[in-house]
Amino acid sequence: MATDLEFAAGEFSAWLAAIRGAIRSGDAMDVPCGNCTACCTSSQFVHVAPDESEALARIPADLLFPAPGLPDGHVVLGYDDRGHCPMLVDARCSIYDHRPRTCRTYDCRVLVAAGFADDEDVPVEISRRATRWRFEEGDSSAGLERAAVEAAATFLAERPEALPPAAGRPSLTRLAALAIEVADLFVDDRPDAPEVRSALDARLTS
Repeated sequence: MATDLEFAAGEFSAWLAAIRGAIRSGDAMDVPCGNCTACCTSSQFVHVAPDESEALARIPADLLFPAPGLPDGHVVLGYDDRGHCPMLVDARCSIYDHRPRTCRTYDCRVLVAAGFADDEDVPVEISRRATRWRFEEGDSSAGLERAAVEAAATFLAERPEALPPAAGRPSLTRLAALAIEVADLFVDDRPDAPEVRSALDARLTS
């Protein structure tokens, strides 16, 4: 049960199924953000894929730059001198209905699931929010799933050779999302780097 200083993150297994579906489909993730804009004000680059025509049409071209490590056509949206997304106007997203896929699927609870929430490389405001999430584990399977996500995240952080080229240069948030993609490999086993790379490559290009 979350306290007044914590946020209810939901039941872990249900959340895991939802975030995995959102990552794979690009559909919006239902995140109870309240008035939090930490992800929009933490000097983060936002990846925009070539097929995101609605977002690209609404973001000034001079704010977009080639995405490092990704094929031509993939770009990133930068941030202003305050570290804020330039699409954030009066503390609200000015292109919310057409925001990039990265924003639609962003969920700082992935950092908690991966064990990264209080890592020094996580932007301070995001860390402050993320460390207050509290998941419920309805049964023993939820505990096993969470342990698998953490194991996958640790593996990817320690074994960058397991990341395929399509992964780009992942932030910890992206690394956590990739860990969720392959967590099933870590439930009853400890796969090697080629096996994890092959699974990620298949899922990132499907």
